[in-house]
Amino acid sequence: MNEPANLDRRTFLKSSAALAGSLVIGFHLPMKGARAAAPSPGAATGGAFAPNAFLRIAPDNTVTVIVKHLEMGQGVYTGLPTLVAEELEVDWSQVRVETAPADVTRYANLAWGGAAQGTGGSTSLANSWEQLRRAGATAREMLIAAAARTWNVDPQGLKAEKGFVIDPRGGRRLSYGELTAKAASLPPPADVKLKAPSQWKLIGQPVPRKDSPEKVNGAALFAVDVKLPGMLTAVVARPPRFGGKVKRFDAEKAKAMPGVKAVVEIPQGVAVVATDFWSAVQARNALVIEWDEAQAFTGGSEALTRRYAELAQQPGAVARKEGDAEGALGSAARRLSATFEFPFLAHAPMEPLSCVVRLSGEACEVWAGSQLQTLDQAIAARIAGLPPERVQIHTLLAGGSFGRHANPTADYIAEGVAVAVATRPLGAPIRLLWTREDDIRGGYYRPLYVHRIAAGLDAAGRPVAWQQRIVGQSILKGTPFEGMMKEGIDPTSVEGAANLPYAIPHLQVELHTVDVGVPVLWWRSVGSTHTAFSTEVMMDMLAHAAGEDPVAFRLQLLDKHPRHAGVLKLAAEKAGWGRPLPKNRGRGVAVHESFHSFVAQVVEVTVKDDGTFSVDRVVCAVDCGVAVNPDVVRAQMESGIVFGLSAALHGAIILRDGIVVQSNFNDYPVLRLDETPRIEVHIVRSEAPPTGVGEPGVPPVAPALANALFAATGKRLTKLPLRLKEA
Repeated sequence: MNEPANLDRRTFLKSSAALAGSLVIGFHLPMKGARAAAPSPGAATGGAFAPNAFLRIAPDNTVTVIVKHLEMGQGVYTGLPTLVAEELEVDWSQVRVETAPADVTRYANLAWGGAAQGTGGSTSLANSWEQLRRAGATAREMLIAAAARTWNVDPQGLKAEKGFVIDPRGGRRLSYGELTAKAASLPPPADVKLKAPSQWKLIGQPVPRKDSPEKVNGAALFAVDVKLPGMLTAVVARPPRFGGKVKRFDAEKAKAMPGVKAVVEIPQGVAVVATDFWSAVQARNALVIEWDEAQAFTGGSEALTRRYAELAQQPGAVARKEGDAEGALGSAARRLSATFEFPFLAHAPMEPLSCVVRLSGEACEVWAGSQLQTLDQAIAARIAGLPPERVQIHTLLAGGSFGRHANPTADYIAEGVAVAVATRPLGAPIRLLWTREDDIRGGYYRPLYVHRIAAGLDAAGRPVAWQQRIVGQSILKGTPFEGMMKEGIDPTSVEGAANLPYAIPHLQVELHTVDVGVPVLWWRSVGSTHTAFSTEVMMDMLAHAAGEDPVAFRLQLLDKHPRHAGVLKLAAEKAGWGRPLPKNRGRGVAVHESFHSFVAQVVEVTVKDDGTFSVDRVVCAVDCGVAVNPDVVRAQMESGIVFGLSAALHGAIILRDGIVVQSNFNDYPVLRLDETPRIEVHIVRSEAPPTGVGEPGVPPVAPALANALFAATGKRLTKLPLRLKEA
């Protein structure tokens, strides 16, 4: 059904491989207790044994693990099957991966209280940790029981190993594939015993990624690769300013162009449907549209920043209060303050947004890198006029996301379904494509923020007061997730600040939530993208004012937070903290907790006489509980550092008169190879349950870089992206 398409890309990759001789929102809700694997009868379909919703064993002894989360580069196609394989006792080469259908009754994200199926907030492995191990252990016990019945022996004397049940006493063995029919007839055990860490064979090992070979040889299927018989391609002309609407349009010229099949108005704009992408884009350019901008946002980034800075001078809603920060500031021996500015940021995943929709009278199918299957399904159903169970979501790989695929309006899927509805008479599946310019100029953004922090030291140089005011848009307000807000506080706006770990007796964090007509969304590591920067740069300022070493200064305030202290000490040790550096070089540090993981980073820089600088080295220490796959953990830290440096050095979406200035990677660049530093990652050994790694690598790198630049130059940067020449 999903016939490989985009043959030019495939052909190129395969040809390249042959020549070489060989070839992705932040979204987090409160963690609740894990529940057991969704019950499923031990049915055998086509001879396969499917003891629960997460695995299937075929007669040929292959094991298929059904993954409920989106693979967008973070490694869930490897980490989650590892949990099953570990308890099931199979060889890694036996394991296959299949994506789960949209089915919240069986595949809900347990970290979100089981309310929805989806991927985000670095929760994939954490919420599956016990669920999938139990799924594997249940199947193992059923297979052992099946072998015991076959041999008429006590199952206690049998063992499972590499996809076989073995009777050590007689040397007999049966493969799992040979036992499928009999195992399927047995009831699942009421409870199973999970392996002790000392018995793990796969967990903690760098087992090879399951998604790499297909991505290298071009066989991996993304939404843009889906090709259905008779499929047409759609692009949409959207209003140039957020909040604008179609007033009227002239499509005569566009309709007359080769390949064009239809031009239709949908709620988001005007869609052009053609036989191919190029024809659709050319026809879109020929449209004459008059926009109604009466309700459109016409402001700009500079004015917003000024407005936010003024608000930061005034008290806001209290997100955390300990002691009397205002009073302690008044009596402090020394007082420091700083204003921090953060621009809008785009997600800019490498894969442009796309989806394929096939609509019939009674059903709708959607192929997409769906990150919130439950929400995407519901929205598609509403637009198609169908009950949700009639909408089938085919979750494909996503070429990055960083939160972009997880938006409350399911924007690109909603557009695809809307176009399919509007062009129903054509009877054709619709492939909707956004260009990168469409997304950079008309997508969702990390909100623009301004922070103001005032802090006080006592006569001994100890922090005694901390008052932080944060100003920005709420990601949650007005969305289905608004229920997460308490007393007007969006927790994603203040996370990382409201839970500041340092022992400061008088501490207050306040929030001003402003309403601005710019669409905003969680961006990789969400609130910590700005709170880590303001708090860790401010801590550096306090350490400097106190005449203390930045690492030692932090450690004396982290007595009650050993995991923060642990990664901080490890990163400092591995970086050679305190070792002298040559002139014009500097070293900076930051530590931060996000998504229940703890990360410290030390950055080294070289500053040239002309004010330009290079990032030479980043040393990272991470405590994420059990490192299920150290290679994946390391890769996620590395990618988070590169992602964070891209924003720290280049990232800024600027609005002028309501128009986004940037358009593509030429003016919204990501870190290039020649800018990428040497990165070293050190993982804290732990037997604590695993936590997230997809996002926590991002927050510390920008403040560590700013602190390194201060160490090298004495210039304190409090505005992102970092511009040393402007300081």
